[in-house]
Amino acid sequence: MSKFIITGPNKLSGEISVAGAKNSALKAIAATVLTDQEVILKNIPSIEDVHVMFEILKDLGGQVEKVSEHEYKVKVSEIKKTELDKNLVAKLRASIMFLAPLLTRVSEVKFPFPGGDIIGKRPIDIYLDGLDQFGVEIKYERDYYHLKKTSEKLKATKFVFPIISHTVTESLIMAAVLAEGKTTLVNTACEPEVTNLVEFLNSLGAKITGAGTPNIEIEGVSKLSGGEFTAIPDRIETGTFAILGALTGGDLKITNCNPSHLETFWKILEKIGVNFEIGKDTVKINPSNDLKAHEVRTHEYPGFATDLQAPATILLTQAKGLSMVYETIYEGRLFYTDMLNKMGANIIMCDPHRIVIQGPTKFYGAKLESPDIRAGIALVIAALIADGKSEIDNIYQVDRGYEKIEERLKTLGAKIERQE
Repeated sequence: MSKFIITGPNKLSGEISVAGAKNSALKAIAATVLTDQEVILKNIPSIEDVHVMFEILKDLGGQVEKVSEHEYKVKVSEIKKTELDKNLVAKLRASIMFLAPLLTRVSEVKFPFPGGDIIGKRPIDIYLDGLDQFGVEIKYERDYYHLKKTSEKLKATKFVFPIISHTVTESLIMAAVLAEGKTTLVNTACEPEVTNLVEFLNSLGAKITGAGTPNIEIEGVSKLSGGEFTAIPDRIETGTFAILGALTGGDLKITNCNPSHLETFWKILEKIGVNFEIGKDTVKINPSNDLKAHEVRTHEYPGFATDLQAPATILLTQAKGLSMVYETIYEGRLFYTDMLNKMGANIIMCDPHRIVIQGPTKFYGAKLESPDIRAGIALVIAALIADGKSEIDNIYQVDRGYEKIEERLKTLGAKIERQE
């Protein structure tokens, strides 16, 4: 197993480019199952979750050709098996995104419970409730779900989401594009990644309206053609790099990004006292010396993204005063803060959803373990501002979401090494 050895503190400066959005790329890979024609996927990040999604696709019968580091040709002429590989599915939660596309082409699918990181072990009932309304019979048999269509094609429906979920929104959109009739989805997610997927599907011949709003309508079509997809810039990387720049004291320019996807985030950073300049597709982070305490409350888009909560917590440990972080989306996503206290932070956990931070506090190197993708990158940032040497184990979790992160950080002046 690999680990990072980081010696801090590091003053970082220079330019860092944002990769394609992980949460767009994974859904587009699953969506290629909806057509038997060739699809070209561009701006795909070279991360572990993408590699696993392609492995699942190939295992199902898809042909995948790597054109370049970030471009692929995919063709799923036929589905050769309908039971997803348990070992591959166990590696990431996004594997569930194959269910709806597969059920548009085959009569039944067997699917093990999806894996991922610690916070990834979440119920999948909303997915199953949605597919049930499209005419899918669902049974749980030992270690897997057996999903079977009750008719030749999925049936259009009206589905009201009890809670907002971008992955279930995207899944049910894919179920609806080839279903018979008109589907209405109510209380849907508004993330840019949802719009990215919808624009891709419409370019293949789907008829979807309302993306980016709480109500989406899909008129089922008989077939989708081939086409091309380009992932939008990863807004989570953009925000993470902005916090990294604010904490490491140099001049950091973030390129190939879309700042408009982070309006709430920039407002919070401004209140905290981060000094930044926003361009059309760049953000310049200037030295920020007088950071102030503030409340951060995660919320569905366009609110403060839960995936930026852990890096924001690091930022608030260096701000003057008492801050609160309120995690409203996921249970147990704040448990990594015990490791920050080990490094010198002063964080009190009020309950599984709320922490109070007293800052600023000095950080010291420590031996740590990455519990999930986003907490993992937060620990990297913490180690970069800490005095002394830190070891971060289980960095596979970081590799799942951030492409060659140690190489990119080294170009900015970071003292970071990967060790087996």
